[in-house]
Amino acid sequence: MPDKVLIFDTTLRDGEQSPGASMNQEEKLSIARLLEELKVDIIEAGFPIASKGDFNSVQAIAHEIKDCQIAGLARAKHEDIEAAWNAVKKAKNPRIHTFIATSPIHMEFKLKLTEDQVLEKIKDSVSFARNLCPNIEWSCEDGGRSSIDFLYRCIELAIKSGASTINIPDTVGYTLPFEFGEIIKKVKNNVTNIDKAIISVHCHNDLGLAVANSLNAVENGARQIECTINGLGERAGNAALEEVVMAMKVRSDLLKVQSNINTSAISKTSKLVSSITGFPVQPNKAIVGANAFAHESGIHQDGVLKNVQTYEIMSPETIGLKKSSLVLGKHSGKHAFKEKLKILGYEVGDNYINEIFEKFKLLADKKKDVYDEDLIALVDDTHFNKSNTLKLKNLSIMSGTNSKHVASLELDFKEQLKEVSGSGNGPVDAVFSCISKVVGFSPKLVLYHINAITPDSDAQGEVTVKLEYLNKEFIGKASDIDIIVASAKSYINACNKILNFENNSNMQEGVSEISISNIKGI
Repeated sequence: MPDKVLIFDTTLRDGEQSPGASMNQEEKLSIARLLEELKVDIIEAGFPIASKGDFNSVQAIAHEIKDCQIAGLARAKHEDIEAAWNAVKKAKNPRIHTFIATSPIHMEFKLKLTEDQVLEKIKDSVSFARNLCPNIEWSCEDGGRSSIDFLYRCIELAIKSGASTINIPDTVGYTLPFEFGEIIKKVKNNVTNIDKAIISVHCHNDLGLAVANSLNAVENGARQIECTINGLGERAGNAALEEVVMAMKVRSDLLKVQSNINTSAISKTSKLVSSITGFPVQPNKAIVGANAFAHESGIHQDGVLKNVQTYEIMSPETIGLKKSSLVLGKHSGKHAFKEKLKILGYEVGDNYINEIFEKFKLLADKKKDVYDEDLIALVDDTHFNKSNTLKLKNLSIMSGTNSKHVASLELDFKEQLKEVSGSGNGPVDAVFSCISKVVGFSPKLVLYHINAITPDSDAQGEVTVKLEYLNKEFIGKASDIDIIVASAKSYINACNKILNFENNSNMQEGVSEISISNIKGI
């Protein structure tokens, strides 16, 4: 049976210390409820002495949350410890977490205390806290830069004084993984009474090593990890809960440990914390980033479609997502493209897929992001114009503030190249005038509608036109990132339907629209 590693979440305390991440009581309660659903073992709800608001928030969380230990942080001062106790004492399982710095630089410049004076404060503060609460955690702030021999003395005294959890923080994210692991190993092997306490670690991410340091600590005997959702925290943040938890889960073969975390709640907890704090999760963030289960490369997409484990070491369902995503872009292959169309409801043959895939590649070279709506518009546009008499080859516009707009078009009409120019009150009017010259009729424009079908700055515009001709209405649709080009294509689409109508006496009267219900399931 793998050893259990306790997960101590400090999003509501250390996470809130991120500049700009301040949360009100209701927001903290919302996060605490999800942390309970996540099944973290300990919630560090705040620093009660810091403010009345922080005290009230910790107290409210302690009152409501039943399935997690609730901890309050306190310096090695009686007033801090009393405030922490008063805030958490009504919790089902309260904890006081008290700390003092033990590194030479902190003792000399911040505390202005000698080693002996620090030892005295440890004894006094831990004993005082233990007389109030049976569950005491003690931390040696800046433990990563502390003298190892002095660390032994501090830890031994803290345990003697009543601490049942000893936390060794890498407060400034200074240590390297093998170095931090060695500290934990030495503490485990050299502190005489360490068997009476759980070794905890609290790693910061200043060198991007918080998760690696935490895991190396576990490998060397630590059985509690202090972490935050999304790695939120002071400066570069803390070890990310989602990363340490999933690393232990995925690599249990080597680490041989487990947590109680309900991993299916990871994704929604991450989203809530991001929403409340206003700190967006970077797209390539491990586990919870938008791209964590997204595949764009054609090689990767092909592998995933054949066997998802080729490029995924965990399933998205594990963290509460429905599925991986095939992100279509210029690196995507035909296999993924066809599969994506199938998901959108299109079943297309090999000849048709070749044609539309070529158009997709051209679009992907122009656009940073290709959305589902882009694909639907592309398929629709290609299908509507499959057997067209009239096709757009080239278009240019000359515009002036105080003059008419002039359009110049090259059109393929009945397999002959036609070059035509025309003017209008606007660029679209000029384009429509040119097209009418080529086809030999001027239908009445009943409707002209533009819709941005994707949300970004290089969005495709979908244009719909309705033309009236011979007392019948013909609808044209088209899309392009250039709205003038989309307008031209939509008008041509409708004109082709008019031409088809004229050439087919059996054409259904009324609105002439090509149905794609046979290939599209939506």
